[in-house]
Amino acid sequence: MTGYLGVDRSLTERRWFGPGTDVARLAEALAQQTGHSPALCQTLARLGVQSAEVPGYLEPTLRDLLPDPRSLRDMGRAAERLLKAVRDRERIAIFADYDVDGGASAALLIDWLRQLDRHATLYVPDRIDEGYGPNEPAMQALAQDHDLIVCVDCGTLSHGPIAAATGADVVVLDHHLGGETLPDAYAVVNPNRQDEDGSLAHLCAAGVVFLALVEAGRQLREAGAKGPDLMSMLDLVALATVADVAPLKGVNRALVRQGLRVMARRARPGLVALCDVGRLESAPKSHHLGFVLGPRVNAGGRIGKADLGARLLSCTDPHEARAMAERLDALNTERREIEEAVRAQALEQSEARGWDAPLVWAAGEGWHPGVVGIVASRLKERTNRPAIVIGFDGDDGKGSGRSVSGIDLGASIQKLAAEGLIQKGGGHKMAAGLSLTRAQLEPAMARLTELLAKQGADRLGASDLRLDGPLMPGAATPELVDLLENAGPFGAGAAAPRFVFPDTQIGLAKRVGSAHLKISFGDGIGARIDAICFGAFDGPLGPALENHGGARFHLAGRLEINEWGGRRTVQLRLEDAAPSIS
Repeated sequence: MTGYLGVDRSLTERRWFGPGTDVARLAEALAQQTGHSPALCQTLARLGVQSAEVPGYLEPTLRDLLPDPRSLRDMGRAAERLLKAVRDRERIAIFADYDVDGGASAALLIDWLRQLDRHATLYVPDRIDEGYGPNEPAMQALAQDHDLIVCVDCGTLSHGPIAAATGADVVVLDHHLGGETLPDAYAVVNPNRQDEDGSLAHLCAAGVVFLALVEAGRQLREAGAKGPDLMSMLDLVALATVADVAPLKGVNRALVRQGLRVMARRARPGLVALCDVGRLESAPKSHHLGFVLGPRVNAGGRIGKADLGARLLSCTDPHEARAMAERLDALNTERREIEEAVRAQALEQSEARGWDAPLVWAAGEGWHPGVVGIVASRLKERTNRPAIVIGFDGDDGKGSGRSVSGIDLGASIQKLAAEGLIQKGGGHKMAAGLSLTRAQLEPAMARLTELLAKQGADRLGASDLRLDGPLMPGAATPELVDLLENAGPFGAGAAAPRFVFPDTQIGLAKRVGSAHLKISFGDGIGARIDAICFGAFDGPLGPALENHGGARFHLAGRLEINEWGGRRTVQLRLEDAAPSIS
């Protein structure tokens, strides 16, 4: 079968695929039945939205989609214990993971308790010195000075550390894959417990915490009391959902959509400061949560002070928030420099090993534990394969993995731990972490390769680019981009629409910095569009388009709005190109 527009091998060596027959028929039917634009209907059809579902899909509401929190095991018990701690003025500690999801989850609880005139101690473990999740010394110390410890975005597999918290009750609010047994905690709320039905497995930890606060609010109302305003906290839930790459389906869509609206009000000092240092000139979109705000929050846990992100998100003082945001911005710049050095080595090593295997992996001495997850993401994006990157410090290695749709990496890593092939490991479908010795490296990677092959990871198309359809430059208006945004938010499990502009003529072609390319293009009739291609000169795309010599190209990518000087113009985020043969 010939690729879309005849493209079997693009400039980035990918085969292009357009909408299949079923999607094309559904798109045509949606256009006729709803009156929406063909481009929007192409997107909805690709997402599998039927005609009767269109109104609810374009305007997802929590009223319709929020599940009953009590459908999760231990939820009522966890909320009851939180309220007892508030009522009895108990000493509360929050033990949080060091990533965006952990930081946002902690900030949710801190904000909620603050509105009830209560204080909580925040504890975030150091990534290098303590590693992921609760550890026995920290839990013992917290238990000595607190009556209740709430573990957020961690704790489901922490049997020993939770048992060490003598004298304190422990409540776990998590989403990572559970084992056959649960730790001896007062309550473990986790949609990925083995005894759950999996219907809410797509929630991130902040989503679980939000449901716990919804249940606490219900219990407060039953007691005749009024709880904090939970809707104002959805900005934190939205940030965590997108940054943790949770699938944007079901209630997650409503949480992110509403959370973006809350964020646009600029009421939370920490997020306002992040938007400002990230130089956002308009209200954030889901893309900004994942690629502008999220990396800066993560930077503290990766290479700086572990609790900096959570402290920023829960901060109420604008001046203090600005100082923390600037520190995180500087750390993020430093992180990118460290990441680039590791990325180059990991790409070279993994390519030599082969990118067609079910698993792509690399390991190196001195690779910073704070960037191995990001580099794993880069390998995954480059190869369309699950990827693991491991940094060693002597005999001890700490690694992180990222997966692709349809391949459960977390379960496979957990199986390695159960089989004794690694020291410890866990995670969820799309991301996982592990610790192992140098002697365990080769056997563990061989076994993981075998487990992922059974899931079909070796049959993934590494060279596929999925397109929603063609678009002419004259049709790419700000109004169309706004309309397409109504089908969002876009992210994991709901990819943003990607269109191709066929047979275009390139005008301006200008290198930006050392690796990026900016061009303008048109159809030769009149309408012209600007395009930006980040990292274009890391591969063949940049040189080919910069030195186009008047040749015409099919250009593929995602549409976005560029706001500058009060003007809104359409820009193409260019991802691929192919010579036009016409």
